[in-house]
Amino acid sequence: MPVVFTKHIDEHTILSVWKIEETEQELFAGLQLKDHELDFIASFNSGKRLLHWLSTRLLLRTMLKTSDYIATGMDEHGKPFLVNRDYHISLSHSFDYAAVMISRDKQVGVDIELVKEKVLRIRNKFMTDAELEGLSVANDVNALYICWCAKEAIFKWHGRKGLEFKRDMVIKPFIGAEQGSVQAMVSLPEGERELTVHYFKVGTAYMLGYVAAI
Repeated sequence: MPVVFTKHIDEHTILSVWKIEETEQELFAGLQLKDHELDFIASFNSGKRLLHWLSTRLLLRTMLKTSDYIATGMDEHGKPFLVNRDYHISLSHSFDYAAVMISRDKQVGVDIELVKEKVLRIRNKFMTDAELEGLSVANDVNALYICWCAKEAIFKWHGRKGLEFKRDMVIKPFIGAEQGSVQAMVSLPEGERELTVHYFKVGTAYMLGYVAAI
């Protein structure tokens, strides 16, 4: 399996990225799936969606260093979890890549995206005017994807419905780079929280953002 990147964020938290090059049959061969999982993925409309689902589960198995069956579920908010293992998890995928974070002691969130010019058309849907003014170049596609990945990672870290990208998350001014971090102020039900979101380019065309915090 082509794991292209693994980072041990701390002694309890790991992030891995995998380039999806296998066929559906090869991915199936590496997993033990139950009837309810087979019924679920049978509803997928596209082959790519199936590849994404299978690849994240196989990457999970690789990170946990086990050949045993791994039971996963989704809570009432749509956040994935491991049924019988004491880890927090976050899953993401985009076109040819899958990303997974696991942690024993922190909530985690990860997002990977293929960088496309279309983000220029939708930037006002997830960024405030003040946030856009805080960018060194307002039409910097990479910087906009840093912000998108950061907000998506925070959304997954929070793991509960109701958090909105434009209303509840504010990215502080930063200068984009190939890798780095941004600070975000997040309005949570229990109060305002500042989070550090790390990011880096995957290959030449993908952006990844991740957050790990108690």
